[in-house]
Amino acid sequence: MRAGNPFDAYAPAELAQRVENAGVRKAGLALLPLLTLAVLAGAFIAFGGMFYTLVVTGAGPGFGPVRLLGGVAFSLGLVLVVVGGAELFTGNTLIVLAWVDRKVRLAALMRNWVVAYVGNFIGALATAVMVWLSGTLMLGDGAVAATAVAIAEGKAALPPLEALFRGILCNVLVCLAVWLSFAAHDVASRILAIVFPIAAFVALGFEHSVANMYLMPVGMLAGAEIDAVDIVANLLPVTVGNIIGGGVFVALTYWIVYVRGEGPGV
Repeated sequence: MRAGNPFDAYAPAELAQRVENAGVRKAGLALLPLLTLAVLAGAFIAFGGMFYTLVVTGAGPGFGPVRLLGGVAFSLGLVLVVVGGAELFTGNTLIVLAWVDRKVRLAALMRNWVVAYVGNFIGALATAVMVWLSGTLMLGDGAVAATAVAIAEGKAALPPLEALFRGILCNVLVCLAVWLSFAAHDVASRILAIVFPIAAFVALGFEHSVANMYLMPVGMLAGAEIDAVDIVANLLPVTVGNIIGGGVFVALTYWIVYVRGEGPGV
């Protein structure tokens, strides 16, 4: 542990260095491991999405508490990604820190993002199909399916500008959750660092592109009046927002403060 700091072994500047080093490793992953880990990440986020859908179905009174409970349930997805090990597109927007510090080439950054995004979509979509085939959407006499439909149709109805800004705000919190997890030295601490930012973004109704790769298709399979065009129309602004939120508001900001010119060490 760092002397004089019993609560955290790493100062913020050290966290920035750890995140940068992780970005370099991620950008250098071979294609097959990267794609495989990306598929896993899509499935992991889908597990969080299905847990969220179940938990908010038929929940008791209280708008805020129900959304908070759903957010805690959804945090399962990022816990599996971070602790289990997987390549999540939204979290990988933090590689921008290594790119602006010239430790990663632009081509390597884009390669990681494209492969991670495609793999995430494959994993999320495959999980949606398996959930539909499993019949678990009919739990609660079909109440879970009705919730899935409502979630999907609500996302499809979002105006593009709202979807963009919800995507920005979402990935600020997601990337902060990932960032904070680098400060932890044990699994319990990593989970604790993840839960609150993720619960916040879900409760506040922000938009996560990979979560929507599961929530919208599974809702469509459950009978939502949406189609593939609606899914793409949602994913485009949300994805751009996620890149801005994670790559600019978190990665670039921390690079300016802690990495560029070796900023403050505390």
